[in-house]
Amino acid sequence: MERTYFMQPYEKFKKHGPQSLSDAELLAVIIRTGTKDFNSVAVGEAILKLFPGLGLTGLFHMTIGELLKIPGIGEVKAIKMKCIAELALRISQTEAQKKLKFSEPSTVAGYYMESMRHLDQERVILLMLDSKLRLIREEILSIGTVSESMLSPREVFLRALREEAVSILLLHNHPSGDPSPSRQDIEITRRIQQLGLLLNIPLTDHIIIGDKCYRSMKETGIL
Repeated sequence: MERTYFMQPYEKFKKHGPQSLSDAELLAVIIRTGTKDFNSVAVGEAILKLFPGLGLTGLFHMTIGELLKIPGIGEVKAIKMKCIAELALRISQTEAQKKLKFSEPSTVAGYYMESMRHLDQERVILLMLDSKLRLIREEILSIGTVSESMLSPREVFLRALREEAVSILLLHNHPSGDPSPSRQDIEITRRIQQLGLLLNIPLTDHIIIGDKCYRSMKETGIL
């Protein structure tokens, strides 16, 4: 009986291609089997309901423990779901990397968008660049609210000096999805900008990642 339910999205795929499948049907093809009372499509629908409104991007937020609570999902299938999310992220980053230019905020935001817009906490990343605006190294500076206590200008430039960076670029995400800079974001950015001018390691930009959108403090005239 279970095979009948599974073959529906499988045969649909063969006849019309993957674009014809719903999100639940795509998951069903990968899940393959459900339970006696819960077919593979129903399992896929249950996965999507864990984070309503997010669709397949909800996989980024689901924990293994949450997936294991769904009938028909064991440890192997739960791990598969998380691997699918990671594959999607890496594919997106690989495509974005082809366009990545650290002098163009839109390409930087595009590259980091998929990995940062799904985070539940703010994360600040320091990008250290050479004289040709090529990446020397990236480091996570803090996880949590952007403030001077969490993001120390001194720590920023200690790391930049250690890597012999010629310039730096900051990124952080807003879990709310709204990339508009807060007063605190602007204040700490300007402090880092001022110190960078003194040390001759300029801050080229501070980009805030939202949900499929971004704000560049360079483009908006804050820097």
